[in-house]
Amino acid sequence: MNDTAASGRTGFAEFIILIASMMSLAALSIDTMLPALPEIVHDLGIADPNSAQLVISTLFLGMSAGQIVYGPLSDAIGRKPAISIGFAIFILGTLLCLAADSFSVMLAGRLLQGLGAAAARIVTIALVRDRYEGAAMARIMSFVMTIFMLVPILAPLGGQIIISLAGWRAIFIGFLVMSSIILAWFTLRQPETLSRENRHRLSFQGLANSLREILRNRQSLVYTLTAGLVFGAFLGYLNSSQQIFQNQYGTGELFPVYFGMLALPFGMASLLNSRLVTIISLQRLVVMALSAVLGLSLLFLLPAFIYAGDPPFWMLIVYLAPVFFAIGVLFGNLNALAMEPLGHIAGTGAATVGSLSTFIGMATGTMIGQSYNGTLFPLVTGFCSCTVLSLVLTTHHEDQP
Repeated sequence: MNDTAASGRTGFAEFIILIASMMSLAALSIDTMLPALPEIVHDLGIADPNSAQLVISTLFLGMSAGQIVYGPLSDAIGRKPAISIGFAIFILGTLLCLAADSFSVMLAGRLLQGLGAAAARIVTIALVRDRYEGAAMARIMSFVMTIFMLVPILAPLGGQIIISLAGWRAIFIGFLVMSSIILAWFTLRQPETLSRENRHRLSFQGLANSLREILRNRQSLVYTLTAGLVFGAFLGYLNSSQQIFQNQYGTGELFPVYFGMLALPFGMASLLNSRLVTIISLQRLVVMALSAVLGLSLLFLLPAFIYAGDPPFWMLIVYLAPVFFAIGVLFGNLNALAMEPLGHIAGTGAATVGSLSTFIGMATGTMIGQSYNGTLFPLVTGFCSCTVLSLVLTTHHEDQP
């Protein structure tokens, strides 16, 4: 444990809540906005309803760019300055969104929000690693992720309540208040965890070397690409979920309830995965989970065709719940496999893997979401296509000597 961190003013419980709050910033910025998309379409005069999905995917574009920068930056100037810079950028983006009078200004603000939120998402993991290691770090992250899992369950409902009381712009006022409180809390209570003697000079050559090593290492490349494809399929759902639930199936104000209900399988998968990895290899788990998503999606195409892309709502729920459970198993395991050969460059390696997979997911998910045509065909075929490509990549890799 780092001596600087050991003398910190945050106790165990406070530290967990603080880290979970910072890591939740990006998820809150996504899930809280989903019920607001129809209001944004109306108020900003967006002609194509599918364009509102860019409010979600643009944030991921900012996060993709931010991840590759903040890791090395925090190694050079310290964790606290890097996180503070990220919060400042996030607050600037939030102010831009709050004042937006056009869709382009809104997207510029969301890009800045994503760029800023990447610091809270990435550097906090390094901060935990500075203060704890081994089993202690795993315990901390388990507690953090338990809190983090509540976000997709509760955030859409919170967003809908805010909209009903004060309109969609009030959500950004909420972001301002929340981010300012967390930043003040972090600044006053959490000491720097990276001592000056352990800092490294900021070098873009290190990023270039990390990228080159990932591209040359078959395992890292395969599982980074696969992580991007799986995330892209999920982002296709995230982008079009409001239109599917509220426009296609008319769930109205129950949309956050169904969205939160489908977030539960992710939490269940995360809890079960810690046991599964002790009895089944990571590679085998990945192939099994990908096969499950593909099999379920191909099976669901039958009622989708029978009902012309609009099967009964209960069929959609029965289909998505196990698919999201399988994706919950995939997310952590794919990242672990991509990082396995990169232990000697763990910091820049994690930043590069995260940035690449997020960018691939953003591009893929945007294509799937923008293809939404009032039926479930784009979503289901998106899941099929992404999992087929992923299985080709992973099984071909396993077959190589």
